[in-house]
Amino acid sequence: MRNQLLTKVATCESAIPPYRICKPGASDGAVLLASAGTDKLMAVNDRIAFAVAGDRGDVVRLGIAEVEYGATVAAGDALTADASGRAVVAAPAAGANVRIIGFAEVAGVVGDIGSMMLRPSLMQG
Repeated sequence: MRNQLLTKVATCESAIPPYRICKPGASDGAVLLASAGTDKLMAVNDRIAFAVAGDRGDVVRLGIAEVEYGATVAAGDALTADASGRAVVAAPAAGANVRIIGFAEVAGVVGDIGSMMLRPSLMQG
C-alpha cells in the first residue's frame, strides 16, 4: 500500500536498487544509497533502480512509500537503514544517535516490500 504525497526527481551518485533508503549526495538534488542508521536519511527510491551514477529518477520524500525490509519488522516500528539501504528497526545505542526514516505500516521479514510512513527524525542514544 502506497500513498506518495511528494515524489521528486533526483540524480544518483551511485547505483541504488528499487525500494531502498537514500541520503543526500554531495551535489544539490543528488542522492546516494544510505548505508547506516547514522546517515542523514531523506527519501526512498521508487520502483526503478538507479543503475549508474548520473541516472535520474523518482524518490519519495513524503507520504507512505514502499521500502524493502532488511530484517523482521512489526507494524508501528521506527525504521532506519542497514548497510544495504534496507529498512530495519531503529534501536538507540549508548552515546550514538540513530536517524529514523519513518514508521512501518505493515509487518514483514527480510526481503519483503513493505509500506512505511515517511517521517524523518532522530533517536538519541
